[in-house]
Amino acid sequence: MQLTHEENQFERKTFPITLVCDHIYFQQNIGSLFRAGEAFGVEKIIFLGKDIPLTPRKINKTSRSTHLRVPYSVIEETTELIDYLTQNDFEIIALEITSNSKPLKEVIIPENKKIALLTGSEIDGISKELLKISNQIVHINMFGNNSSMNVVQATSIALYELTS
Repeated sequence: MQLTHEENQFERKTFPITLVCDHIYFQQNIGSLFRAGEAFGVEKIIFLGKDIPLTPRKINKTSRSTHLRVPYSVIEETTELIDYLTQNDFEIIALEITSNSKPLKEVIIPENKKIALLTGSEIDGISKELLKISNQIVHINMFGNNSSMNVVQATSIALYELTS
């Protein structure tokens, strides 16, 4: 028998993970990132960019009201985000395919340190400025002809790896 949301036996838990969304503007993705973030117990979501479309009516369909339960903030300038991440001693993990990225399964999670998981825009990925300050750059091994996947799918896979 399928269980309802109220009947499931999952342990409620929050992890010291801040999800950082670099210039993500598609409202369906924003709503789904709230949903994935809430499902994997992230502490907070930071949206980087100007005019991020956080209209509850538009994102509610994909967020399923999780945007009401996950704390979030918007930082408009990359330099301000870099200051925040470096001054607060985050382990910065970028989810991006680069010439020096390593497979996600090889990620090193330091003990007693907050994690900032960086995810990139639907068009351009993670900015060079943010990649420069990343402690680790990881990618998801893929075996088809396509070399990328939707930001929400990739983020969900990464959060699963970081929290399991």
